[in-house]
Amino acid sequence: MTKAVLVEEVAQVTDLTKKHAEVIVETVFRCIVDALHRGEKIELRGFGSFRLRQREPRRGRNPKTGDRVDVPPKKVPYFKPGKELKELINRDPDRVSQPGAADAAGTAPAPAAQPQPVAGAANAFPKADRIAHESEPPRALRGVRPPVGLRRQVSPR
Repeated sequence: MTKAVLVEEVAQVTDLTKKHAEVIVETVFRCIVDALHRGEKIELRGFGSFRLRQREPRRGRNPKTGDRVDVPPKKVPYFKPGKELKELINRDPDRVSQPGAADAAGTAPAPAAQPQPVAGAANAFPKADRIAHESEPPRALRGVRPPVGLRRQVSPR
């Protein structure tokens, strides 16, 4: 899921414009980043927690030249998923789709939301969007010329 898809989803669920939904999503992300920058731990009950981990200085190697380099200490963000998030991800799909099925604690799960088609979606078959046209080279090879013997012969018009 990309940020744009998340903004569209927030806009649909809240009946807000995409601009307002984008402000909400950006504000949430900015608050998380600001709190991490201050060294705070963020706990979102049922979802997970964000925190910083300190990496010690070390000796590394430049992969291009092979020279040894000093890598300075740094802080890296770390996300630890919560218990409820892990349970939701690992839940049996058959149990989720059964209306009124109770979980291990005996509570009935919330009704599963049916996926809604995204407004303005070009294709109802997302896999078809990923299939490149036969004439189009793969992204990694765009701009790379084939060997002389394999080039197409184009007749002048």
